[in-house]
Amino acid sequence: MALNVALYGPQARWAMTERGSGALERDASNLVIGPSSVRWEDGALTIDIHEGDTRLFVPWQRPVIGKVRVLPEVLNRAAFALDAQENHIWHCLAPRARIEVEMTSPGLRWSGKGYLDHNRGAEPLETGFDVWHWSRAHLKEGALVCYEGERGDGSLFASALRFDRHGVPEPVDLPPIAHLEPSKWRIARRTRSDIGVAEVRRTWEDTPFYARSELASRFAGEEVVAVQESLDMRRFSSPIVQFMLPYRMPRRKR
Repeated sequence: MALNVALYGPQARWAMTERGSGALERDASNLVIGPSSVRWEDGALTIDIHEGDTRLFVPWQRPVIGKVRVLPEVLNRAAFALDAQENHIWHCLAPRARIEVEMTSPGLRWSGKGYLDHNRGAEPLETGFDVWHWSRAHLKEGALVCYEGERGDGSLFASALRFDRHGVPEPVDLPPIAHLEPSKWRIARRTRSDIGVAEVRRTWEDTPFYARSELASRFAGEEVVAVQESLDMRRFSSPIVQFMLPYRMPRRKR
């Protein structure tokens, strides 16, 4: 179990420490992972962060401490199976949200647009999937999410969901594929766009098996700023990546 924190920009931090079962506590509305915790409080998902940027080659152990509040503007109750056996479930809880960030280390503070979803499954992701691409954007009313990829058995899946101003999802026709340039680690990236064209504005996360980017795109007739991710589980499962992971993600019993 781990809490992943990624801050980008001049005071960038990245924390993800895997902890043993002795560091985990949970009940209906609280989740404790070592020194950090996640809970529902006053209608917001509140994340108390007490972590450290302890990656290999970071010249000193930099604390990552603060609080994040995700305040849903709308809620969606429908979850979606990503495979016929329903071994993998995706649930977009809040397709539109506001976010408030107050970090004490580093000293950062801002608020803006947010989003909240989660995946759960009965088997490891690398068993169920080879590749996936996901992207989402706020619209003037509601939001649009595109999700597609290749399952472990070689079958393909693809969907586009438009969430209305009440958070109700409705399948819509898939926009044309918009190919993006590969990441520096040569991860293949793509998204969907009304005109089959999108531009990578910034790449926030670039690893041997995963890339997260900010795009300029067009959805549902609107010019949007979209968030996009591409994941290659074949790369993730390779022996060299598995060897490198503990140097980026330290492992502790508590």
